Amino acid sequence: MTSIDVPPPHPTRDTVPSPVRGWLAILAVTLGIFALMTSELLPVGLLTPIGAALKVSEGTTALMVTVPGLVAAVAAPIVTVATARIDRRLVLALLIGMVGAANLASAFATSFAVVLLARFLIGVSVGGFWSLAGGIALRLVPKHQVARATAVVFGGVETASVLGVPTGTLLGDLSGWRTAFAAVGVLGLASLTCMVVVMPKMAPERTMTFADLPKVFRTHHALRVGIAMTFLAITGHFTAYTFIRPILQDDGVTDGLISVLLLVFGVAGICGNFIAGALVTTHLRQTVYGIAVLLTASMATLAITDHSTVSAAVILVVWGLGYGAVPVTFQTWILNAAPAATEAASSLYVSMFNLSIALGALIGGLAVDALSTVSVLWIGGVLAVLVPPACSPTARTRPPGDSLRPR
Repeated sequence: MTSIDVPPPHPTRDTVPSPVRGWLAILAVTLGIFALMTSELLPVGLLTPIGAALKVSEGTTALMVTVPGLVAAVAAPIVTVATARIDRRLVLALLIGMVGAANLASAFATSFAVVLLARFLIGVSVGGFWSLAGGIALRLVPKHQVARATAVVFGGVETASVLGVPTGTLLGDLSGWRTAFAAVGVLGLASLTCMVVVMPKMAPERTMTFADLPKVFRTHHALRVGIAMTFLAITGHFTAYTFIRPILQDDGVTDGLISVLLLVFGVAGICGNFIAGALVTTHLRQTVYGIAVLLTASMATLAITDHSTVSAAVILVVWGLGYGAVPVTFQTWILNAAPAATEAASSLYVSMFNLSIALGALIGGLAVDALSTVSVLWIGGVLAVLVPPACSPTARTRPPGDSLRPR
């Protein structure tokens, strides 16, 4: 994953910890990010067994993805601003501890209402933790290591997006969906323990106010384009991908092989992440185009033809390459669009990313219940194909520059 150039740290009342302790804290935060994002997306691979166990339809079960996405979209700016006067270590620890407890509650829930309440708490944690963690490297490592440490932290988002779901699905297929939720809950508590042990106290700073959000959105056209791109690509992806299990089942793929195919998707996603990381510094706009082509082509191909397990795997490799490239590419666009206001821009990006996850799951759920399972592929493909026009040179976006080039 490419390093990300970030502005120098703001003055703080605490000192940078030793390099070893600072990097251990970075790894603890990365583990927390991985647990958070895996928690948010875990139901994607387990919709069918969860719905059967709790006696709700697959469309209704998709609310497990919609609810935390909507809550995270609202929580991202609110938690960032509201906790500006509280020790960052304490805030992060509370948020990741909430994730552990909520997943354990889901694992033992006997009603869908309890599960949705737990998913609400996860949404609060995802929005707040992700926004705060984005700039945490500024206070944990020396200045010359900030870019690399920031890349590692955001690597937790990408790894969870492309590997958390297939791994959780595999565990759910082997031991039941409750075991998968319990495992992620334990992972969250493990991250809490690591942060408490290795992360130093971090005196509160006021780095952003609510007024900064509309201001940075109004004054940076390229940021608005990046937010629009995020909406189209992420909504399109999750409209279809939330229902990938029933889609594959309709093609005759057995439950045991679905987890394997999702793992194939995840491995392809990791490859897409590294490929994009090598391209975005010099070919940012072209990388966005490539993502749109891969997402659209894979969804359309999966929709129009019948597939064997092998052909479905090939399509998921293409899809995984496209989606795996999204986080590092879009994150780079957002930071490049507003280099002097990265915290406010990142907060808006986190909100739109999670809102799009929720909208995708909601739109897909409505389409599955009202139309057919395959309809979500067409809806997702149409949204993805609109990404290139949104970021075309005629959109007056600032072309890729050197502001995010690795040092």
